[in-house]
Amino acid sequence: MKKYVIGLDYGTDSVRAVLIDTDNGTELASSVHYYQRWKEGKFCNPSVNRFRQHPLDHIEGLENTIKTVVAESNINPEQIVSICIDTTGSSPIPVNKEGVPLCMTPGFEENPNAMMVLWKDHTSISEAEEINNLAKSWGGEDYTRFEGGIYSSEWFWAKILHINREDELVKNAAYSWLEHCDLMTFIISDQKDLDSFKRSRCAAGHKSMWHESWGGLPSKEFLEKLDPSLAELRDRLYQKTYTSDEIAGNLNVEWANLLGLTTNTVIAVGTFDAHSGAVGAKVDENVLIRIMGTSTCDIMIAPNDVIGTNTVKGICGQVDGSVIPGYIGLEAGQSAFGDVLAWYKDVLMWPINNVLLKSDLVSAEQKNALKDEIENNLIRVLTYEAESIPLSDAVPVALDWINGRRTPDANQELKAAISNLSLGTKAPHIFKALVNAICFGSKKIVERFEEEGVKINKVIGIGGVARKSPFIMQTLANVLNMPIVVAKSDQAPALGAAVYAAVAAGIYPTVVEASQKMGSDFEAEYFPQVDQVKMYSEFMEEYSQLANFVENKIKSKKLSMVND
Repeated sequence: MKKYVIGLDYGTDSVRAVLIDTDNGTELASSVHYYQRWKEGKFCNPSVNRFRQHPLDHIEGLENTIKTVVAESNINPEQIVSICIDTTGSSPIPVNKEGVPLCMTPGFEENPNAMMVLWKDHTSISEAEEINNLAKSWGGEDYTRFEGGIYSSEWFWAKILHINREDELVKNAAYSWLEHCDLMTFIISDQKDLDSFKRSRCAAGHKSMWHESWGGLPSKEFLEKLDPSLAELRDRLYQKTYTSDEIAGNLNVEWANLLGLTTNTVIAVGTFDAHSGAVGAKVDENVLIRIMGTSTCDIMIAPNDVIGTNTVKGICGQVDGSVIPGYIGLEAGQSAFGDVLAWYKDVLMWPINNVLLKSDLVSAEQKNALKDEIENNLIRVLTYEAESIPLSDAVPVALDWINGRRTPDANQELKAAISNLSLGTKAPHIFKALVNAICFGSKKIVERFEEEGVKINKVIGIGGVARKSPFIMQTLANVLNMPIVVAKSDQAPALGAAVYAAVAAGIYPTVVEASQKMGSDFEAEYFPQVDQVKMYSEFMEEYSQLANFVENKIKSKKLSMVND
């Protein structure tokens, strides 16, 4: 009997499910569900960096996508042997003792603090700074050591600390907190004891300062110095963690009936999207996997005997088994990539939304048609024009820190900037500068890995940006001065989740073997253009100078405020 698995990939805007043939990785069906509440902007306030998501968006997406792929594939439910879920991270959510999100309990239905604190939420900048200062000064273990040495406001403890201080009702009602990947896995699993439920090694190691060398999570003594509520919470979390080739449970009766599957379906331990995407793209030693979407994650693996106890400074952590069991998973990334261009698009659309749509010169139907036409073609036209602009003094220099800096050296207080503007600067010039900026930010990450002794021989790009924008990929190849291949699959993270599912179900003995059999082929390759490499290198110097200026100015301003 042929066997099939389902991989689910939860992104920022949507969730997608793929049903995969375990023999060869062939996709039999796929489905995408967009989050309605998120689309409406509910529970978010970008002006204060608050980004929250309601888990009902994710639960509805789970039901809709799996039902769709099962129906479209016409596969016998008995043949669908396993499911694995990857999600964004760190995106923790408070839950009660039964594992129910607080916002789905009476009294918390509309409270953003009782919802998922999305990865891009930066309301906990000051709390992250507290964690970093204490880790370096308290006299005990530096729990940030395997997190790149800098704890980020994007991560687990900082977010919980912020919520606990801001909302006492949520603090007192939360029995525990679950990462997004653990929540979705828990919901469909038959293992309903929250205290013994298998939490994700990937999430814990990269975002929660979990490490085997100090026995798991940071000590109660350390957490107590931050806030007594964290020390108390620690007892209701976990100490052991599990890799995604392991079984978290079986599909529970409720969800089996809802999805048209059976309770024989194995549920794998959850993971993060970037790490899963690396598996879907056939990650290997000395290969940098770039997952390029709204933000980026850069994933590598290295043997334990190569890394040893050495730490790579300024990245998002190094965790045994977070990508492939038996290897150290290394994570870096940019807080904004596609988001930089999306921001610029929003800026350019402002007069359309606020002038054209209020005009009395054309009908409502014509206004909406014009708006849709402009919005759908704006990036394409900007790209076409930007490609034809030669690199010269006329091109501005921009920073990619529109949502702070994830790596190297996390600092979410940093802001973007643009210099070298003139009366000759047009919209396509700024667009080209922003594309350059996101590529220069990528170069900084590559340089940091290499400075820390992690060799990179090959770059693989996955995600929507990699597949849909040859202009960005060619620019990136020129900036990095190395070839880049692009994964063929449009759903590499979901495919990687399917790989984990196949191993958890016992179809393959290892993630490496399953990845080679089921992982994505490649569809394009970009080579550095010799005549462009030197010019981009010179522009990179200007980027670095602007970056240093802006960072020093922000640091000086902050120091001045402290002294005052």
